[in-house]
Formats: sequence, structure tokens, C-alpha cells
Amino acid sequence: MLRKIAVSDLTLGMYIHEFCRPRINDPFWTTHVERELCDEAVLRRIQESTREVWIDTRLGRSPDGAHSPQRHNAASCPDTDTSPATMEKELARAKLICGRAKTAVMTMFSDARMGRSMNTEDVDLLVQEISTSVMRHPHALISLSRLKTSDEYTYMHSVAVCALMVALARQMQLDEERVREAGVAGLMHDVGKMMIPPAILNKPDRLTFEEYEAMKYHPQAGLKILQGSQQVTQAVMDVCLHHHEKVDGSGYPYGLKGEEISVFAKMGAICDVYDAVTSDRPYKKGWDAARSIREMASWKGHFDEKIFQHFVKTVGIYPIGALVRLKSERLGVVIEQGEKSLLHPKVKVFLSTRTKIAFQPEVVNLADPIEPDAIVKYELAEEWGVRDVDDLWAVSSAS
Repeated sequence: MLRKIAVSDLTLGMYIHEFCRPRINDPFWTTHVERELCDEAVLRRIQESTREVWIDTRLGRSPDGAHSPQRHNAASCPDTDTSPATMEKELARAKLICGRAKTAVMTMFSDARMGRSMNTEDVDLLVQEISTSVMRHPHALISLSRLKTSDEYTYMHSVAVCALMVALARQMQLDEERVREAGVAGLMHDVGKMMIPPAILNKPDRLTFEEYEAMKYHPQAGLKILQGSQQVTQAVMDVCLHHHEKVDGSGYPYGLKGEEISVFAKMGAICDVYDAVTSDRPYKKGWDAARSIREMASWKGHFDEKIFQHFVKTVGIYPIGALVRLKSERLGVVIEQGEKSLLHPKVKVFLSTRTKIAFQPEVVNLADPIEPDAIVKYELAEEWGVRDVDDLWAVSSAS
């Protein structure tokens, strides 16, 4: 049940339903509602900033210290629980994280547009939550964040690139501080778009040459915003300014090439493009994950080859959402990466390629030693009249 208590009685383990204070443009007050309180620093800030709070004793600790048997497991300390999770469980968690993250990024970017400084503490908390989800299961949030609507693209693109940067940094075996820094860089890489006229930023058609030239100013605009924050590192600013540079020198804004581009900026370029080409836009249907990897691999001179190979290992040779044909003449969608081999994911089969008749979906674990089936080739959804590929792996699992 809901109870209003004084913040002096608020303790760790309580589930915050709402704060008794006016809504303001500070992501802290949207990030920490409808979740369990499990951070001493967050508790202190609440106690210093407001007087009362609504708690839900069904989902967390009550004022008498008891825990409800109905406590919400998925919301329990999401920032600190690093225990491994199944794809299905982490998709459910990632759905909540994406919702909170979108709201927080919208607020941060709105602050940037209005000339207000960003709260770096809230940025760190958001990156920590995204990073922890990636640690629990590396593919859930990355895959789910691809499913964004056109009106939320700018904000969810930043969340997706943050998750991709974290996963790529871990795959490259960078230390935890560099992983965190990569996540912050991914989250803030497009902040300069808030200084682009909305008519250009939200245009439902392809940009004209003049509009594209205006859009190309967003890296410099982002740098100016980030320079106003003393706690943003040089690496984060570097990714913001240089994530559209290409190793052959044909990128912008400065046409840097090769080693003139930092490792982080090269990572940012790959993550930025991958999420962009896999996302639906008003003027273009997003490519599936598998096609995106194949196309990007063919763009010689665009990406750093070694880092791109790390990226392929990060998302998988057969990425989640890829439509594949099996040796058994069945069509299926990849729903989870193999734990030991990138060549042997879990596939949900649903259609006979011989008869073109759909059947009750079935999960095939190609990593199982006694499973004789194998992937023969990628397939294109439009060639098979399949319109709900994402529903097969995401919606049912995360709903």
C-alpha cells in the first residue's frame, strides 16, 4: 500500500512511488521514482532536498522494517545487481531501464538547449544502470534499444549508443573506469543536436544539401555544451566532436584520418552508425542487424578494421533479430547468442522454407551438442513476407 512518510524515516530498501515536490527539469527526480532505494548517496540527496515521499510497502521495506512478500524482484537494486540473467529476464528489466533512460536523456538534452548545465551525477547513475544491464546480459538492452519510434529517435539513439559503447569497451577488455567513460561518451555524443533547428532535426524526409550542412554542425555544437561542464572528460568531448570522422579522411568536421582519430572516437563512429542504420526512420526502414553488419563491413575506409572486428564479436556474427535459414529447411530468428560460440545461437523457428507454411514457433539451441541443425544463410524478411520479426524475439519476452 502507498504511505506518505517524512524523508527522515526513509531508509534503504524502501520502494519510492513519488516525491512530494514539484516536477522540475532535473532527471534525478524522474530516475529515482518507481524503484527501490538502494544507494546511500541517493538517500542523502533526497533527505537534503525534500521533506516527504510516497513509498509502496507492497514492493519494498515498510517503516516498521518489514519486507512485503510481494516485493518486486525486477526492480530490486537495479544499479548494483550484477548477477547473470537470462535473456528473457533481462529484456523485462531493459524495458524499464529504456523508459527511465529516455526520460532522463530528454531532460538532460532539454537543459542543454536552454543553456543550463547538466547534472553529471545523474549522467553517471544512468550510465551505471545501463552498464550493469549489459554486464548481466550483454545483448538484451542493446537489442531492445533498436526498437524505437521516430519521435523518440534522438533520445533513444543516445541510450543505444551508450549501451553499445559499454559492451564494445568490455569486449576490448578496457578497465572499468574506461568502460564507464565510454558509456558517458556514448550517452552524450549527440547532445549537439539539441542546437539544430527542430525543423531540420525532425524532418520526416531526407535532408536537402543545405539542411545536411547545417546538421553537420552538431559535433561542434555538442563540444561547446560539454565544455561548459568541468566534470566531463577530454575523451567524452573527443567522441562528441569526432564520431563522424572516418579513417580514410572523408569524414567531418575536420577530415581526420587514421591515427589522428582517437580509439574512443573510432568506437563511437561504429556504434553511432550501427544504431542509426538498424533504426526505422520516417524516410527509411531500418536494416536488420545482420544486414547492417554486412553493409558496414563493406565500407572500406570508413571504420577502424580492428575495432570493427571487436564490434562484430560484441553484437554477434548472427545478431539478435537476424532472420536465418537452417539446414532443416526452417526459417527462424536469432533470439540469443551462444555462450561459447558466435556460430551457434538460439534460433526461434516458425516457417518452413520448403512449403512456406508457418507453424508454432519453437526454440532451437544450435549450441546443444546433440542438435544436428545449423545455420545455412541469412534471409531477408521482405522476401518471405515476414513483417513481425522483432515480435518473435522482443515483444513476447519483454512484455
